[in-house]
Amino acid sequence: MVTALRSLVFQVAFYVVTVIYVFAFLPLLLLPRRRHWKYAVLAWANTNSALLRLICGTRVEIQGRENIPDGPLLIASKHQSAWETMALLPLFSDPAFVLKRELIRIPLLGWHLTKARMIPVDRSGGMAALKAMTRFARGEVEAGRQVLIFPEGTRCPPGAPPDYKFGVAHLYGSLGVPCLPVALNSGLYWPRRALTKRAGTIRVDILPPIPPGLGRAAFMARLESDIETASARLLTAGLKELGDRAPKELAEQGLPPADGSSPLSTSVENS
Repeated sequence: MVTALRSLVFQVAFYVVTVIYVFAFLPLLLLPRRRHWKYAVLAWANTNSALLRLICGTRVEIQGRENIPDGPLLIASKHQSAWETMALLPLFSDPAFVLKRELIRIPLLGWHLTKARMIPVDRSGGMAALKAMTRFARGEVEAGRQVLIFPEGTRCPPGAPPDYKFGVAHLYGSLGVPCLPVALNSGLYWPRRALTKRAGTIRVDILPPIPPGLGRAAFMARLESDIETASARLLTAGLKELGDRAPKELAEQGLPPADGSSPLSTSVENS
């Protein structure tokens, strides 16, 4: 009952803050992009992260900051929750997120995303959409920015079989910059398609970068292995921390294997 109440309070606070900031920060659209980023986008992300900690008791532990190289970069992050769409923003100096085109079309909010030069992609657009995304990403990399993509394309529940898409390999081959894998276990604490926000520690592991120049097959094999192995380890740590508060489907399956493979089937898709 306490978790449900805290989750509801946070959800209301999250949307209230978002609506207020979207309107209050409209004048900042007139500023240069980097100042808009600092005073609007980062303020929104940091405020909601603080509310999550204060209301729900959800903390964050980040390992591997020393693995973030200077300069332009491709970041490939595990995607389990809405949490990483805000909480990863402050980790990098000037990231451009690859996001679904529909978000850009939301009134007012889309203006801020456009000002921040996020990278829209039409997920049903096929090769034409892939080429457009790559062209946009190349421009941001040439400007010295970091491009962040979720290789699975959408949120996947913790422990679900990985489903890495071709887009990340295409960007890696086209941009010619290192790729930084990021593992996490946020879905245990902020599940997708659910109101619940669990107290505990979301863990993020920033892994050593993959240098440019690998063939696409070799790159995809290494990227998936690095992220999934680390995410399985973080999942184990999260399940131990949550104990009997862990999601039922995961608790019944037991701890995941250490090699990153998943014991779960797609039956957890609605967890």
